[in-house]
Amino acid sequence: MANVDALVPPRAALVVAVLAVSTSAVLVRWSDAPSLVKALYRVVFTAALLAPVALTRHRRAFAGLRRRDVGFAAASGLALAVHFGAWFESLNHTTIAASVTLVQTQPAFVAAGAWAVLDERVTPRTVVGIVVALAGAATMSIGDALVAGVGQAYGNALALVGAAAAGGYVLAGRSLRQRLPLLPYVLIVYLVCAAGLLAVVVRTGYPLFDYPSREWTLFLAMAVGPGLFGHTVVNWALAHLESSVVSVSLLGEPVGSTLLALVFLGEVPAVWTLIGGVVVLVGIVVTATPQ
Repeated sequence: MANVDALVPPRAALVVAVLAVSTSAVLVRWSDAPSLVKALYRVVFTAALLAPVALTRHRRAFAGLRRRDVGFAAASGLALAVHFGAWFESLNHTTIAASVTLVQTQPAFVAAGAWAVLDERVTPRTVVGIVVALAGAATMSIGDALVAGVGQAYGNALALVGAAAAGGYVLAGRSLRQRLPLLPYVLIVYLVCAAGLLAVVVRTGYPLFDYPSREWTLFLAMAVGPGLFGHTVVNWALAHLESSVVSVSLLGEPVGSTLLALVFLGEVPAVWTLIGGVVVLVGIVVTATPQ
């Protein structure tokens, strides 16, 4: 990655990453495959694209893995599997605007988890940000339930589960990421995530291969766009920019996803979704930025 580090401005890469992740929800909605199958192949194809480079350039990193590292990778990968499974399913029950905004409450769950599990100090500003974000999520969910019914509230709840699982993924992988280069870290976690999703897909009886070419194209697009140019580039940017800058920049995803849903799906967010969404985004900004 040394050549990339020298040639690509981190802030420009972050803009590309935010644009890429913004396409995820629309791609997921376009696919007619079961949510777990979509999640599985997004992760499998992303891992397959990264594997040749990771295995060629970072053999020593894989050889130096310790048993403790494998445990952290397993926890991180399984949390990521829950994140993808819950979030993809949420898009079947609620609007893209609501789902993507709620799943972005991840920084609040990371801060709360770091305090509860890792005994990290939580500042009053962080507490305020978490409370504001959760208040916005409650406003969005209750308002959507009153207007659109329980089904949309269920989708909102799944998005929050996805956010909590993403927080677990970050916390579990934090120490591992400090000892491993980006590509080996991402590849190991993705392989564990894929194994977890595969086990659930097989157990539920969903077909693994009986899908038309259109579906396979969408699976690959999810891997190349949101996976490779999205989250992988975000992880790379974290090594070059302050984490608060990256976290706040990712708030562009709900905006981009909402606009794409409006253009390509004709999906207009409800008033409660917009009001609650703005409150959620304010809470995330307060949580993710330093004093």
